[in-house]
Amino acid sequence: MHRYRSHTCGELRATDVDANVRLSGWLHNRRDLGGILFVDLRDHYGLVQLVVRPGSPVYEALSSQSKESVLRVDGRVVARSAENVNPELPTGEVEVEVTAFEVLGAADPLPFPVFPEDNANEEARLTNRFLDLRRQRMHRNIMLRTQVISFLRREMTSLGFNELATPILSATSPEGARDFLVPSRVHPGKFYALPQAPQQFKQLLMIAGFDRYFQIAPCFRDEDSRADRSPGEFYQLDVEMSFVEQEDVFGVIERVMTDLFTEFGGGREVTSPFPRIPFRESLVKYGNDKPDLRAKLELVDVSAVFAGSGFKAFADKHVRALAVPDTAGQPRKFFDQMGEYAVEQGAKGLAWVRVGDDLTLTGPIAKFLTDEDVSALLAAVDAKPGTAIFFGAGEFDEVSKIMGAVRVEAAKRAGHFEENVFRFCWVVDFPMFEKNEDTGAIEFSHNPFSMPQGGLEALETKDPLDILAWQYDIVCNGIELSSGAIRNHEPAVMYKAFEIAGYDQDTVEAEFGGMLRAFHFGAPPHGGIAPGVDRMVMLLADEPNIRETIAFPLNQQAQDLLMGAPSEVDEARLRELHIALRKAPVK
Repeated sequence: MHRYRSHTCGELRATDVDANVRLSGWLHNRRDLGGILFVDLRDHYGLVQLVVRPGSPVYEALSSQSKESVLRVDGRVVARSAENVNPELPTGEVEVEVTAFEVLGAADPLPFPVFPEDNANEEARLTNRFLDLRRQRMHRNIMLRTQVISFLRREMTSLGFNELATPILSATSPEGARDFLVPSRVHPGKFYALPQAPQQFKQLLMIAGFDRYFQIAPCFRDEDSRADRSPGEFYQLDVEMSFVEQEDVFGVIERVMTDLFTEFGGGREVTSPFPRIPFRESLVKYGNDKPDLRAKLELVDVSAVFAGSGFKAFADKHVRALAVPDTAGQPRKFFDQMGEYAVEQGAKGLAWVRVGDDLTLTGPIAKFLTDEDVSALLAAVDAKPGTAIFFGAGEFDEVSKIMGAVRVEAAKRAGHFEENVFRFCWVVDFPMFEKNEDTGAIEFSHNPFSMPQGGLEALETKDPLDILAWQYDIVCNGIELSSGAIRNHEPAVMYKAFEIAGYDQDTVEAEFGGMLRAFHFGAPPHGGIAPGVDRMVMLLADEPNIRETIAFPLNQQAQDLLMGAPSEVDEARLRELHIALRKAPVK
């Protein structure tokens, strides 16, 4: 018999009754019921129940073993009695009568239990991630991630894409976040940058003639943590295609996402085809550029209704309304709670009215609205009796942020929110440029390598803030999975676009010389996208925090509490790298 096991812990079935077996795994749980000892043994493949009856020579020794110790167990498979069968376990029809065991790895007292899974704090979990990953939920999430990546590789290969690797050590690039820099030992004073994305390399692969590229690409960005963003590093399904327009990219990605979320979504519906929503329309209707379409409500711009109105709180301001139908049975508490929620989002309050059976309005601000205001408002939001109308007034961006959140919350509270579905959409027609609020300078609003709609002519003749780009985002359930674009492949367009954003020709050639040189030697039209693997798994696992889908994530302060990174480097190593540290002043 094998030194450690003849079977795995998840393998045994009723057909194995009377077989002598050897198992190895972790002591998951232990119960002593009237002198009969039951032990659950766990490995990667599952869990099996061991039993030790009174008088057994191994009873005392096994009953004293600590949880999470690693054991090798010998025994005989026996059938459970009918009343003791566990239908929730694949091994639930059998148990193993232990005849001998060996401790392969004793466990010290645990900093938190692996079973049952209590709410240990994140610092303890990340410091002892090897224990945390033994928990059933975490083990399931990491295996889901593995299966998702394997599926994506098979799917992309079946669609004719080639998996190609791009460099990790490269040059800095303006991707919109801070680079992680790596000092060069052999080139004093110079640094590599870890790639924020393989953007330029995948475009160069298209220019090199590989036509369809993909990669499960590691990306590195020195940015702050969020629930849906891991600091430091993340992985994406990086995709690029030659001789394509926007709809060609959409067709490929819609198929991949539909197949993936159908395969691993646990029966949740996946809507297809994905609707296309222009960026500015998304801001007005949903309050942001990553709309959660599970909420079956839309915002309406009613600024014109109140322009010059006698109601000074709304007059000459941007006003957005949210009509929530079928609220006749909602108590006053519903409106008060929505107001409290709006305040949590940064509002000073939340104005509202309710439409009666005779189309008259009641509510705190109803008395301030003229008959003309009421008539125009009801028409604008298509209100029916029983509809509640919430309002946000102020600056466009502030109103969008607050009312976008109110839209989703009101939908959930009023029964206009779909559960157990994946609602995808494309957000399209992003502006090519935007104005920096602090400096007034024109900057790229999205990917600087995108093709402007209208090409060079648009760059030369239009107000930069009116130019749209062939840029797009894919969004699912209010989570942005990725940005993408049809790329610029013409040197003149690239020079002009960067000139508008404040880069002179010398700077462009210095920072993007490789790309520009390639454009001069026959570049095909091309485009791509890069959906985030971490976010896809987060949605499929129904986890609110992306760190729950990554085996060894950094914490919110970008620290690896298990391995102790980032760490200090000794003086000899710093000298070798030609680096002198400038300590921050003590405050």
